[in-house]
Amino acid sequence: MFRAAVFERVLALCAVLGFSPLASSSRAAAAAAAAPDAHTSAAVHAAPAPHALIKEDLEAFFDGIIPLQLERSDVAGATVLVMHGSETLLQKGYGFSDLKNKQAVDPESTMFRLASISKLFTWTAAMQLVEQGKLELDADINRYLDFAILGDKPITLRNLMTHTTGFEEAARDILITDPKKYLDLREFLVQNQPHRLFAPGTVPGYSNYAVGLRSYIVQRVSGERFEDYVAAHVFAPLGMTHSTFYQPPPKGLQDLPSQGYPSNTHDPAIGFELFSPAGAGGISSTAADMGRFGQMLLNGGELNGQRILKPESLAEMWKPQFRANDQLPPIGLGFYQAWRNDLKWIGHQGDLVAFHSLFFAEPQQQLVLFISYNSAGSARKTRPELLNAFSDRYFPSELKQPFIAGAASGLHDIEGTYQSTRRADSTILKLFALFGQAHAKLDKEGVLRIDGSKDLRGHPFGWKPIGPDLWQQLDHQDKLFAIRAADGRIERLAGSFAPAQLQRVPWYDRDKFVFAMLGACVLIGISVLFNLLLRLARRYVLRATQPIAPSGRIALSTLPKATIVYWLLLLSSVTVFFSRFDDDSLPPSSSWDKVFLAGDGLFAIAVVLSAFVVLSAVRIWLRPTLSKISQIKFTLVALACVYFSWCAIHWHLITPIHRF
Repeated sequence: MFRAAVFERVLALCAVLGFSPLASSSRAAAAAAAAPDAHTSAAVHAAPAPHALIKEDLEAFFDGIIPLQLERSDVAGATVLVMHGSETLLQKGYGFSDLKNKQAVDPESTMFRLASISKLFTWTAAMQLVEQGKLELDADINRYLDFAILGDKPITLRNLMTHTTGFEEAARDILITDPKKYLDLREFLVQNQPHRLFAPGTVPGYSNYAVGLRSYIVQRVSGERFEDYVAAHVFAPLGMTHSTFYQPPPKGLQDLPSQGYPSNTHDPAIGFELFSPAGAGGISSTAADMGRFGQMLLNGGELNGQRILKPESLAEMWKPQFRANDQLPPIGLGFYQAWRNDLKWIGHQGDLVAFHSLFFAEPQQQLVLFISYNSAGSARKTRPELLNAFSDRYFPSELKQPFIAGAASGLHDIEGTYQSTRRADSTILKLFALFGQAHAKLDKEGVLRIDGSKDLRGHPFGWKPIGPDLWQQLDHQDKLFAIRAADGRIERLAGSFAPAQLQRVPWYDRDKFVFAMLGACVLIGISVLFNLLLRLARRYVLRATQPIAPSGRIALSTLPKATIVYWLLLLSSVTVFFSRFDDDSLPPSSSWDKVFLAGDGLFAIAVVLSAFVVLSAVRIWLRPTLSKISQIKFTLVALACVYFSWCAIHWHLITPIHRF
């Protein structure tokens, strides 16, 4: 989970599926897409006949696809629920919750870790307090807190629920397995308050910290611990007897959670993952309990005579609150939408290291779809594969491809390098964004390609224009919207995943430029090291009498050579250190503080030495007795040390140890 190349790559490519607040451009693009003219070539692919949504067909479908997924992705087990109206069509467990003891998954009693699906319960709890007049959606959240949220502009509860707070990404202490190190909610929020990337309400950037604030507000205003409030006001009325936010679960439930497994299930279980803040990802629940929650949503906030939310509150939560374009799925108050065929699923997904889950309702068709897997191997294909296959089998629709015929002007404006709006710029997580940048480029046929954006078969997606700044996938349904700045330049891309976008990267931060510069600097360092080793070999192995350096130059040359070799050793050590972390690794916690402190010291030494290298290079140019080639060599070494130093500071290898 903490492999750098994967951590931000996933976030960046998810952000290809985001949206933005440019309403006027949205309406123009939507109108152009809805009414093709003479310049538009609309292709329509007929829909296949739907299968009957009945128990027998549904069970045959899941019995075919789930075991195949478990085998292919090396997943120990899964729990599944499908509801249509008030009828449960499928509630079933597949595989094992405990491989060592061969304990099968029971959809009634086996509790799975649902991660960010927790947010739906946090928003539900908050809306209950809004109904009671104890909270206001558009009030400054500092009104409800006993510590200050820093920043010039106030953040509202609505900002929290739409992921438009502008907060940076934060990973410190978010996921651990040692209960002794689990922080109190307030303590976690105070210690890990992130800086802001954007003004509130302007750009979406998915934030677990924002949800944590909301859960603390629920706790403060209600006077009950958050875990107890949800248990009393949501779980108990709905009869969700096998659900809890306590981590690990309390007595009576402590033996029910499924084990969580790494990507190789032959390895030992990961252990119970404790998520902070709990309101953003701490829930443990069963398929049966999630069915009760889903039925309450489809019933307009009520189940079996127990009203959890007023119909108008639920309608407000599901109403589009923030989007870039009418052709893109919006985010409501906490719930985001996923569109497939004519279905408009609304809900959330969730990810820990081992557990990967999906919960969606479809109000028009009165559907609930829930699935959770208990192994890291399920992180990639399983959920989109299942959602798409279910939607295509039972609710197929025509595929319309209203592409603009011929070449259109201004299409090349979209080309460039982008990074996720869910990132950090003031901590070491900025470095991970470097490895997750996406590149948009038009091919010879005018098809837009975004590297790393691929379908379930591994084929790269292609996009073609269907309106001003609006693109659609070839042979697929998703759309992409290009957001322009006031000067007309495309600054962000938005698509089907509402809580994030892609933002254009400034030239000096583009990965190709940075890696080219680093490569050149490393090559200079290797040349110096090779030359130094060659001279030492001649002196001490071949016993040559020629001095290692001409007289009078040794003092000036020693420091630059030693410094750039030090940089090589330091950067190589960091590369090796981070290469040991893969998708099964937990993100960094406060236990890493000593590691980061040591790193800060080592990099600070390198930066100070580099400053002296620059002074040495200046002195060398002031010595006319030295040859021009020698002066150029030392200048190149100095420039390499300067760029290494800039990278260490700019990419936060010298990092604030208490924030990451």
